[in-house]
Amino acid sequence: MTLTLSACGGGDDYDKLVSFGDSLSDVGTHQVGTVAAAGGGRWTVNSAAGGEIWTERLAVRLGVAKPCAAETGLSPNLPGISGAPIVSKPGCFGYAQGSARITDPRGPNSIALQALGQQTLGLIAKPMADQMAAHLAATGGRYNGKELVTVLAGANDVFMELAFLGNAAAGGAADGPTAVARLGAAGARLGQLVKSEIIAKGASRVLVLNVPNVAGTPFARGLDMSNPGTAALIDAMVGAFNTALRSELTGVTGVLLADAYTQSQDTSPYTNTTDVACGANALGGTSLVCNAGNLNSGDVSRYQFADDVHPSPYGQQVLADFAAREMVRAGWL
Repeated sequence: MTLTLSACGGGDDYDKLVSFGDSLSDVGTHQVGTVAAAGGGRWTVNSAAGGEIWTERLAVRLGVAKPCAAETGLSPNLPGISGAPIVSKPGCFGYAQGSARITDPRGPNSIALQALGQQTLGLIAKPMADQMAAHLAATGGRYNGKELVTVLAGANDVFMELAFLGNAAAGGAADGPTAVARLGAAGARLGQLVKSEIIAKGASRVLVLNVPNVAGTPFARGLDMSNPGTAALIDAMVGAFNTALRSELTGVTGVLLADAYTQSQDTSPYTNTTDVACGANALGGTSLVCNAGNLNSGDVSRYQFADDVHPSPYGQQVLADFAAREMVRAGWL
């Protein structure tokens, strides 16, 4: 789909793109140390041209600058992995960070998990509430009303509930139904944050994407092969989150809630939806350091997944196209 910006406002309607979320929207928070040296920084197939994630691609559609990472750094406690101090980047509005959850800093591979005795890559994983607070602190406590604000998070709450299921000492839920209920609470909390920390602070256009189909990822399919029913639990958690998020945001002026869950179930654009594009690399296969030098063999250009949960560059383009179509329908583009 080709959008003609001059016909529907484009850059005249927006002055910047502000993004909150997790690795799906992270534009380079951890592009330092070993990650940078390995040619990585985004959770996709990294490249200087063509490796952009969906928010960067959407910014081009809007005619505004691509978002840059509002904070960078990495604090690994893994042997042979180097990091860098955590520093803020004034004038950058890409607050999304890999492994970020809604309110809990204990995301996958995060710094916070090191307090539990785990060896991790030391991802900052600033929760959504803190990301939003950081933007308000940098802008005098208000939005100017000309930003497009994007919000996409929740999958890491699913991953961590699954990882700590039955482990109360690590903060895990006692059982599956309790984990599902906790995801519902997380979805409601994100909706409340959008209303109180974004809309109420002056933003006029907030694009919120719900959690995609995590149960359809190679990660979930691999788990379900060894433990039948796991994919169903994952889908129940995602469903609870998305239902609660929708309940909080339906009818809220200035919010466009887009159904990324349903969109991600459409496999028609892809040549392969089961395998991953990225091969073995310096960090074991994660797309964070995936690039042209460590791809799996064959034509992976239209694979859906870069690694076991993250979209390929083509998948990022499909997501950006979806977001743009939703904005056109709403008269926002």
